[in-house]
Amino acid sequence: MPKIQEEIKKRILVLDGAMGTMLQRYNFSEEDFRGERFKDFPYSLKGNNDLLSITQPQAIAAIHAQYFEAGADIVETNTFSSTTIGMADYHLEDIVYELNFQSAKIAREVADEFTARNPEKPRFVAGSIGPTNRTASMSPDVNDPGYRAVSFDDLSLAYKQQIEALLDGGVDLLLVETIFDTLNAKAALFAIEEVKDERKIDIPIMVSGTITDASGRTLSGQTVEAFLISISHIPLLSVGFNCALGAHQLKPYLKQLSQNTSFNVSAHPNAGLPNAFGQYDETPKEMQTQIKEYLDENLINIIGGCCGTNPDHIRLIAEVAKEYKPRVLEAKM
Repeated sequence: MPKIQEEIKKRILVLDGAMGTMLQRYNFSEEDFRGERFKDFPYSLKGNNDLLSITQPQAIAAIHAQYFEAGADIVETNTFSSTTIGMADYHLEDIVYELNFQSAKIAREVADEFTARNPEKPRFVAGSIGPTNRTASMSPDVNDPGYRAVSFDDLSLAYKQQIEALLDGGVDLLLVETIFDTLNAKAALFAIEEVKDERKIDIPIMVSGTITDASGRTLSGQTVEAFLISISHIPLLSVGFNCALGAHQLKPYLKQLSQNTSFNVSAHPNAGLPNAFGQYDETPKEMQTQIKEYLDENLINIIGGCCGTNPDHIRLIAEVAKEYKPRVLEAKM
C-alpha cells in the first residue's frame, strides 16, 4: 500500500469537502437519525451527524464516494464530534468507540474500492478529530476568568479513546482540525503520541488551525507564528488552516505559515463567508480561481474544502491542482 508521505512528494493532494453540507441534502428527520437501534432513546438525536455512521451508513459511504469521484485523494471520517465530550450533549458517551470505529470502517472500504479501481491514484482516510465544544485555555464564565470547563487531562483521555477506535477502524492518518484553542490540540497531540508509543506504531498527523477573524488570530488569541511554534515539537505530515474564512480571506495567513514552516502546508477553506442566513454562496468556479492563487504562489501541499463546499467545488479544485507541483519543503528557523 503506498504511503501518503510518498504521494505528497509527487503531487498536490486533494482533501474532501464538507460532510455536513452534503448531509443537509438528505433532510434527515429525527426518526432517520434514530434508526431502529435508537428509536426509544429518551433524548433528541436530530443534528448528531456522527451518529449517522451507525444509523444511515449508506449515506455516509455515498458522500465519501462522491468526493473520491470528484478527485479527492483523502476523505475525512465522519467523526468531528465523536469524543465523550462532544457526545455528552446527546447522552451518547457510551458509544464513542463504536462511532469512530464504524466511521473509519466505512471510509476505509470506500477508499480501498477506489484505490483498487485506479492503483496509480491511491486514496487515503484521515481520522477527523474535532476541537470539542469546550476550551481548555479560556473561561466560559466572564465573572470567573480562572474557571475552566474542561482540563487538559479530560481532553487527552477523551481524544485517546477516539484515536484508538479510529486506528482500529483502519485510518491512514489523523487530522486534528478546526483548532480554535491550541491547548485542546496539544491534548490531542499528547494522546496521539501516547497511543503511538503504546502500539509501537507511527502514523502521519495533520494539524489544522482556525483563524477566526480579520485579527489573524485563533479564538484563544494566537497569531499564525505562535500557533506554529506551539505545535512544531511533534513531527507532522502537515500544518494548515481550515474553516472560519473563505479562500481569499485565508490567503495572507497561509502565506505566513508557508514562509515559516518546513512541514507540508494544508488548507481547506469555506466556500466564502456565510450570508445572512448562514449559507455559503461561493460557487465552485469562484473558489477555484482563488485556490489557483495559492498554487501560483506555491503555498500548499494539500488542498480541500470546509463549510459549504461539495463535490463540485472539489472537482474544480482537483482539476486546477493537477497542473501544479507541490510546494517544496525547506528547512526553516
